[in-house]
Parts: sequence; structure tokens; C-alpha cells
Amino acid sequence: MNAGMRDFTLRNVYITGGSAGIGLAVARQMAKRGANIIVFARTRHKLEAALREVQRERVSSDQRFGYRVLDVCEHAMVQAVMGEAAQTFGPPGVLINCAGRAIPHAFEDIPFTQFDETLRINLYGTWNTVAALVPAMYAAGGSIVNVASMAAFMGVFGYSDYCASKFGVLGLSEVLRQELRRYGISVHVLCPPDTDTPGFAVENLTKPPETKAISAGARIMTADEVARALIRGMERGRFMIIPGLEGKLAYFMKRHFPTVLDLMMKTTIRKAQMTPT
Repeated sequence: MNAGMRDFTLRNVYITGGSAGIGLAVARQMAKRGANIIVFARTRHKLEAALREVQRERVSSDQRFGYRVLDVCEHAMVQAVMGEAAQTFGPPGVLINCAGRAIPHAFEDIPFTQFDETLRINLYGTWNTVAALVPAMYAAGGSIVNVASMAAFMGVFGYSDYCASKFGVLGLSEVLRQELRRYGISVHVLCPPDTDTPGFAVENLTKPPETKAISAGARIMTADEVARALIRGMERGRFMIIPGLEGKLAYFMKRHFPTVLDLMMKTTIRKAQMTPT
């Protein structure tokens, strides 16, 4: 564990996927800690509404706020938009990659186009923003948080494309942690459980019965709870940030008792498949 970042006062915090969900919650929490906030997402009117929410949390007249329209999938666009932001807003002290999506289906029901788009948003999007902004962070250092999921360390029925992308985010983050340490840049990966966000509501529209059975009874965290856990993890210098007791238990089981965890999942899936629909 490395020494964490504890003072966010007037730090430039860049947040992709910052117009809703966990990204917006993090922006609000960071604003309460005195940070300068710039959020990125694809839809201008959502960004404008999000920025108004974030600005209400300011604690100092010195804080600065902004937004940019951005599709993290588009490499050239990310280079241009992030380059302009680093020049005009100032280089990031913190980069938080929250842009992502999931559309659960059984593997055989996922077309290549969905697989390709999921990888482009969740994995390529993370690569694109880090590649665009890390050079601006070399001089002063800082922190990067890549938002993954519990599906980054355990495969879950119905999430084949999503798990592939989030396993990739975790692997990329492990490498970046090693390579960027020499520049004073710490890297963290957030692995939240089910979280009450607009994206989660969309996921529930297509979940197979087996997927619903696996998560049945699990506590759904709020976006603000996850955001606070993210910031605590940064402050404590943790690489793997897993909000909530259930998530931590799942990670422990996956590392130390994978056979037991697999048996539990298999039993739950079989019961769901035997239940008439």
C-alpha cells in the first residue's frame, strides 16, 4: 500500500462518465473536498445539468468547474478534447474513468456488435483517456482511478462481454500501477457491487433469470456510498477499492476459496434454470 492522496483542495479532477451515476456522485463528493471539477460525457444537456449539481457542492469561491462533450471510444476525439482541457483547465491531478455500460445477455445472445462496443467503451475508453492525459501528469504526479466492477475479478452468468472488458481494465490498471509509479502517479481500480444508478436500471431490463438469481438478496449500494468508498480508498493508498462488506467477502472467497464460490454460483444457476418462467 502506498501513501494516499489526502488533500484534494483545488486539485484538478477529471471525471469521464461524469454526467450520471457513480461519476456524478464522485464529482459532487470531490467538490465538497474543495477540488476543481471537469466532467466528460457524450450528451451536452446532461453535462450541463450535472455541472449545476456539482457546483452547488462548492466550498470555496476559488474552485473551478467545467465540462466537455466526449465519446471515450473515439481515440482521436479523446486526444483532441483532453489535450485542449489540459491546456485551458489545467493538467489533471486526479483522473477518474467512470464511463462504462453493461447489457447482460447469455453469451449466445450477444452479437459481435455488442461485444465490440462494450470493449470500446469500457476498455478502449479507459486506455484512450489514460494515454491522452498521462503525459500531462508526468511533471506533478497525481492519481488515476479506473472504475471496474466485481465482474473484474469473478465471471458472472450473463456478463461475458462486460466481464471481458472489466477483467481487461483490472489487468491494465495493474500494469499502469507498476509503470507510472516512477512518475509519482498512483493507480487504483474501483470494483463496486450492484449500484443504484441509471445504468443499473438499464441492465435490469435484459438480465437472464440466472443473472437475477445470482444477485438476488444482495444489497444494492447507492452511488454516493460508492463515491465515498472510492475517495477513502485513494486516501488510504489502496490499489483494489471494493466498496461494501459483501464485495469484500466475494473477493476474499474468489482469492482463497474459488471452488466453494464456484459451487455456490453453480447451485444458484441450476435452481434458476429449473424454475418455470
